[in-house]
Amino acid sequence: MPDKIKVALMTHAGGAHVGAYLTALAACEECESVVLADPDGRFKADAQQALGDKMKGFYTSFREMLAAEKPTMALVTMEARLAPPVIDLALDADCHVFAEKPACVEVKDFEPLLQKADSKHRHLMLALANRTNPEVIAARELVSSGQIGRIFGVDMHLVADQTRLTSAVYREQWFADKERAGGGHLIWLGIHWLDMAMHITGSEISTVAGFITNIGKQPLNIEDSATAALKFQNGALGTMTSGYYLDKGYHTHLRVWGSKGWLKVDTIGPTALEWYSTEGEKAGMIQQFEGERDPRGYTPFVVEAIRASAGLVDPPISNSHSLRALKTVHAIYEAADRGRTIELE
Repeated sequence: MPDKIKVALMTHAGGAHVGAYLTALAACEECESVVLADPDGRFKADAQQALGDKMKGFYTSFREMLAAEKPTMALVTMEARLAPPVIDLALDADCHVFAEKPACVEVKDFEPLLQKADSKHRHLMLALANRTNPEVIAARELVSSGQIGRIFGVDMHLVADQTRLTSAVYREQWFADKERAGGGHLIWLGIHWLDMAMHITGSEISTVAGFITNIGKQPLNIEDSATAALKFQNGALGTMTSGYYLDKGYHTHLRVWGSKGWLKVDTIGPTALEWYSTEGEKAGMIQQFEGERDPRGYTPFVVEAIRASAGLVDPPISNSHSLRALKTVHAIYEAADRGRTIELE
């Protein structure tokens, strides 16, 4: 594999986070060139401005672009309802795929894509970018090295603003429509924290119970509030609060308790990571993460995805973990709908 690769950006007028992805593609040294496929032409000028000489082509047809350009990786950011066939085209063209989440409305639409990716030895990476944040990397190392012992429990919440739901413009977006997105806050934002909990603890969620509602009573068919009780494969129990409650900003945290201590991750708070251990040189003392908080967000995650597609590193998220995050969210939806606990397969 070459150290530098061609990347296809496959999107449309409803593509999410395209600006962030263009910034990442421009910054990534291993991305030698970019070709854009955008049937609506919405992002052509933006791509030319962000990428400069790195942009080598523009197409309005996904199929024609893939046939003509033969990119190594496809970055697909599409409305969830529209994403599966585009991802399928990219896999048929032997591309590794980086996909904006949730990349499907139902898990059954994603599973055959994963099977195809596995059979072709291609990465299918869902955009769960908190994984490459420095404090998340450090928290995962604390757990895996045994510094807080055997995991007992997990608590997480990700709360955003209710204000956006009052905007008529926001309500017209695909991620504000269950039929186009598959759900609301939980599938759009909460999925990040569910994946982060499994990533940090090294244990998948195996059983869920949950409730969803539209507590703000805005005229939408998505949930603005979700709660879940969780059981992890290692036996630990957890809770999740995922909702649009605030007037502005975010309230976030992820706490993990273990037999030898605890840790708390807050990706936006003044203290990104703090922990306590009953062992070691600083036993009994609360310690804080003192490393740099940057790089973070989409750029380092996309860079790692490109480097993985070039065969230089492991992917920032595996095919199976991408699917597991989706399965976990939809299991919570099913549990809420059926009023019972759901075991994940």
